[in-house]
Amino acid sequence: MASTKSKNDYACTECGWTAVKWVGRCGECQAWGTVQEVGASSGIVKKAKPAVILETAVARPITQVSTGTASATPTGVGEFDRVLGGGLVAGAVVLLSGEPGVGKSTLLLEVAARAARSGVRVLYVSGEESVGQIRLRAERTGALADLLYLATENDLSSVLGQIDAVRPGLILVDSVQTIASSEIDGAAGMPSQIREVAASLISVAKERSIPTILVGHVTKDGSIAGPRVLEHLVDVVCHFEGDRQTSLRFVRSLKNRFGPTDEVGCFEMTGEGIAEVTDPSGLFLSRGDLPVSGTCVTVTMEGKRPLIVEIQALVVKTGAPQPRRVTNGLDNSRVNMLLAVLERRAGLRLGEHDVYVSTVGGVKITEPAADLAIALAVASAMQDKPIAHNLVAYGEISLAGEVRKVSSSKQRATEASRLGFIRSVDAEVGDLKAALALGLNW
Repeated sequence: MASTKSKNDYACTECGWTAVKWVGRCGECQAWGTVQEVGASSGIVKKAKPAVILETAVARPITQVSTGTASATPTGVGEFDRVLGGGLVAGAVVLLSGEPGVGKSTLLLEVAARAARSGVRVLYVSGEESVGQIRLRAERTGALADLLYLATENDLSSVLGQIDAVRPGLILVDSVQTIASSEIDGAAGMPSQIREVAASLISVAKERSIPTILVGHVTKDGSIAGPRVLEHLVDVVCHFEGDRQTSLRFVRSLKNRFGPTDEVGCFEMTGEGIAEVTDPSGLFLSRGDLPVSGTCVTVTMEGKRPLIVEIQALVVKTGAPQPRRVTNGLDNSRVNMLLAVLERRAGLRLGEHDVYVSTVGGVKITEPAADLAIALAVASAMQDKPIAHNLVAYGEISLAGEVRKVSSSKQRATEASRLGFIRSVDAEVGDLKAALALGLNW
């Protein structure tokens, strides 16, 4: 009889990377001391046998497949529906991640209450709070509904039993890292446990066509805790972000099988819960009656929504050999690149100055269309020349000092005009020096 050789499996508790032997450093996320033993496997490779396919499950031509079951149903929260692509699809699994205290549970409770008021039976399973705590928060935010069922469970079998007993039309689990399966070794939150819990809940959602929303914790670097396969298994991945110093919150879509991945929903945290902000442009402006140097307004696109955002810059002379470059709400590496272009192509001597660049309202800008506004704000602060109140700037700056065109220029111009900005500096200027001269001397 041939002998079989068993091997120990080791996995990283941060990202789920596996190895056949223990190592001190994870080969995927490069974290130290996170690789732990998770179990053993026999090493025997078995060949799969073909299964008997029922006549109703035989593959069909794509032209004969009905799309009626894949239509989206609105949740009642318009900003959340915008991010989801219109609403929740039957059988879809949504993963909502975010830092502790940002408002994930509050948003989920609002979605659950509105769905319950529309006649849908909702099951809210929490592994972090008791049903009494959830009831208190629901009373404060006005999220009470007769068809909203609450349960506190930390065992996967109990969660599945609650689903069988309630037979809901919508499932919300807060959070997937707090639930464990008794059939898998390890504590809740381990990669093997998260993989098993997520796979079981996704299987139930697909088989019974129940839309499901899972809450996921994040690590210290902002990524979703647990194995990367979790993001591949679900249909939609949304990230809930916001600055604790402000009341604004944003929901961004990172993955969406049913809609766009560049939409963003805007919310405001209040004493009564979470409220939608349908027109957030005015929230990102902080302008007084008198013009101040170092400020410039730009128009950024969040999906199909144009937002008016103010960028502020401060340039201070320093004697340190390494000047400071501090950014808030902007990509630090891109700001450093723009400072190098300004020094080389526009003649601004920034090597002896500390530069601080920030956005107003805690909004984060990632698109390159804000390059020209950043350059104008820095040049304005450097020369102590205020920019006109009714001027906006948008355009991408190349390393050669050219101002390139950006997408959705017509929508940007329309939104700027609606809010009273009648002057604009964009790619029509063509050259960075000419754009700076026009913006500072208009």
